[in-house]
Amino acid sequence: MKILVLHGPNLNLFGRREPHIYGTTTLAQINERLQKLATELGVELDILQSNHEGALIDFLHEHIDAAQGALVNPAGLTQHGVPLHDAIKAMPFPVIEVHMSNIAAREAWRAHSIISPAVKATVQGFGPHSYLAALRSLVESLREAAQTA
Repeated sequence: MKILVLHGPNLNLFGRREPHIYGTTTLAQINERLQKLATELGVELDILQSNHEGALIDFLHEHIDAAQGALVNPAGLTQHGVPLHDAIKAMPFPVIEVHMSNIAAREAWRAHSIISPAVKATVQGFGPHSYLAALRSLVESLREAAQTA
């Protein structure tokens, strides 16, 4: 089973950017933890971080027939990424929106996600654990769906 992980704009700065909100865990550490969990779950991850919306969309398109699910942290595209929203909706597999912080508890302009209507679920507010909870939940739901199919 292949799961995509997409990290949006500025997430390469995790660990340095606003540590009072996002903590000090780096993106490399998050990816390391995800890879470890993926190994335990017996799944393969394909991970991309990009500061460019088009690269994230291209990554989804390139894997449309190869992936079974995806985790997406749209970051700054959460409120404005209409093309990313449309690309996610076009995917034949479930996508989980992930955020380190609880965006609903932050600034009013940040609280609304235009990505959320395109995804199966959202996991947010648990710092780096948001990614791990999302991966575990996605894999378990895919396995349950396969058993009932």
